[in-house]
Formats: sequence, C-alpha cells, structure tokens
Amino acid sequence: MKRAAAILLLIIFLFNWFGYRLLSDYMQHRADTQLESQLDQHQYNEASLIEIRVPLNMPYQNISSGFERYDGEIEYKGIHYKYVKRKVANGELVLLCLPNETRMKLQNAREEFFKLVNDLQNAQENNSSPASSIKNPITEYWQEENNWRLEALTAQQHRYTGYAIVIPPSPLITTPAQPPEC
Repeated sequence: MKRAAAILLLIIFLFNWFGYRLLSDYMQHRADTQLESQLDQHQYNEASLIEIRVPLNMPYQNISSGFERYDGEIEYKGIHYKYVKRKVANGELVLLCLPNETRMKLQNAREEFFKLVNDLQNAQENNSSPASSIKNPITEYWQEENNWRLEALTAQQHRYTGYAIVIPPSPLITTPAQPPEC
C-alpha cells in the first residue's frame, strides 16, 4: 500500500514538473498542424491577411508574378503570425501573414498556469514587503568584512631597474652594391 502511494505521489510530482509543459506543447503542435491544413486547403479569410514587405538586396532575383503558398512564422510585438503566401516583386519580398490566435491563447494559458503553480503573482504583490516566508539561513546572517587598505599600496616605494638593451649590428649592408652575376 505504501509503495502504491509513493508511486502515485511520484507520478503526480513528475506530471506537475514536466507533464503540463509536455501537454501544452502537444496541444500547441496539434493546433499548428490544424492551422497549416486549413491554410493548405485555403480555408481562411483573405481580408484578415497582413502584408509584410522586406527589401531584398540580391543581384539576380526570381521575380514572381503571383503569390505562392509558403510556410513559416514570425513573432512581432508579442503577436504570432503564420506565413500564408509570398512573392518577389520590385526588389522586395512580399509576405502575406495570418495572426495565429490559437497559438497566442495557448501560450497565454501556459504562462498564466505557470504563474499560478509557482505562486508568482503573490511574490510580485508581496515584493514590497521586506519579510518573506522562506529565508536562507546562510545569506540571512552572512556578514562580510572587507579590510582592504589602499594606502599601503600607494605609500610603498617602487624601485625600477633599468637595463641597457644592446642591439647587435645589423647583418644587412646599407650601402648599395652591384648584384651578383649569374
């Protein structure tokens, strides 16, 4: 009975430690694959597409007349966008993007859950109070005394010894001479 209870508590502990993250990653991956399948089947609102233009500095560009389906994503100011279409025109890469709302909702839910589980909201609210419920006994009573004295270094007399550097005569001949005959 004790063994079963220990195993159950260990499973609960490991699920709290890793399981929620794995579960949220799985849900996010599933939502991403569903969104990609909707984009491949053209099941989206054309009016909600956002255009991003990136200048290209390439000498030989393949200029495309129409948009082509393209996969990718970008995050800008906390909003995740999924690439839908792209084309190259007038020296610019034109990307049509769709805001990925399900990914933003899942990430916000993950962050809120992480704050609740780790009690980060109460830590931020109680941040102004100097007393905390858990104190580290080592650093709480750690008293460090630094008895450094810089005056002793400046008062010390430094003696520098000069050494005569002897440079050997140069083996090069500085006067012009006739080159050897071959």
